[in-house]
Amino acid sequence: MAERGVSLGARRNLRVRYRLTPWWAKVLVAFVASRVVTTAILLSFAARQGPNAWTPAHPDYFDFAAIWDGHWYYIIAAVGYPSTLPVTADGQVGESAWAFMPAYPAIVRVFMLLTGQGFPVVSVFVSVAFALAAALMFYRLMHLVLPASTALFAVVLFCVAPLSPILQVSYAESMHAFLLALALYLLVRRRYWMLIPVVAVMSLTRPSGLAFALAMLLHVAHRWWVQRPSARSRQVFPVRERVASITVGLFSAVMGVAWLLVAAVVTGSLTAYTDTEIAWRSAYIGHGELVPFTSWLSATEFWAPWFRMPQPLLLALLVLIVAGFFAALLTPWARRLGTDMRFWIASYALYLLAVFFPQSSLFRLLVPLFPALGVLAIPKSPVYRVVIVALCIAGQWAWVQLGWWVDGYDWTPP
Repeated sequence: MAERGVSLGARRNLRVRYRLTPWWAKVLVAFVASRVVTTAILLSFAARQGPNAWTPAHPDYFDFAAIWDGHWYYIIAAVGYPSTLPVTADGQVGESAWAFMPAYPAIVRVFMLLTGQGFPVVSVFVSVAFALAAALMFYRLMHLVLPASTALFAVVLFCVAPLSPILQVSYAESMHAFLLALALYLLVRRRYWMLIPVVAVMSLTRPSGLAFALAMLLHVAHRWWVQRPSARSRQVFPVRERVASITVGLFSAVMGVAWLLVAAVVTGSLTAYTDTEIAWRSAYIGHGELVPFTSWLSATEFWAPWFRMPQPLLLALLVLIVAGFFAALLTPWARRLGTDMRFWIASYALYLLAVFFPQSSLFRLLVPLFPALGVLAIPKSPVYRVVIVALCIAGQWAWVQLGWWVDGYDWTPP
């Protein structure tokens, strides 16, 4: 009985110590543990990596982390953007650095100059630093709408998600995740004017300005309609907040097209950015105009033989998935996130439907939907939580196998 009492006392002490541990320390432990797992996965693939377009066989971690689009970020950090667009043999605009935003490679460039280190090492450390900042900021965001333990588990899911290896390679996703979490935090707290510099940098890190502008439009409309004052109540959407929120929305819309205008001015081609983006999808469906909301229709025709189903059936399946996704945002579980995060999730999903051609990079482009992890974190069953973490880690292995590891002629870019 005495031993049992000691055991109960020890467990009680551990629980007390855990409750007294600062939230940031818990997030830090979760982040470091997840990076150990993800780094082990990436190293296991690097050890088996054969020679490819970017590295010799068996590259070290940093070189392995700087392949694919990391090489484009290296070009930007080293020499900047071309003043003329490359043209293919058939007279079409080819792939170039203009498809990539400047904020991330600019920061990497600064630290390369300060430290004297090469791009692979610096870019990985910059990405990991932003990933930690994103995890900390994501906790603050989730804790606005969820209990502390649920918010912490949402961070765990963020750290171990199938796409979480992207947070520690030479990509801009971790920087964008931090800025997005900060922007949503400021939006929920209604600190509108503070959003302007965040939105400016975020829009030049990954394409997101137009999606955030739509989220701001929905936010303003919601406050205007749902929170309009009655004759007996005070004004709950005061004029100063109307002006500030509308200004942020308009500013975000401008930033959503700012990079297109920069590319047009430098290259002399009004469609420089969109033509460059189309160059990447030309390997699938050839060159053509960027017509909103038509890429997914073209994709069903392209992918139908691969999935071995008729194109109308694949299109019907796509419609069901999209409808189910937006319907899920109306469920009681999703409503726990509040209106603003759901507005962002819906707006960004609409943006992808409008401009993106679905291929293997789609998984990476879903990363900005990470606030939805708060919904998956709500169930408190220990069995559920262990199982979902295990599935996420297995998903990391699957994604590195499918998207990151270069296996001969690889047509599944991350």
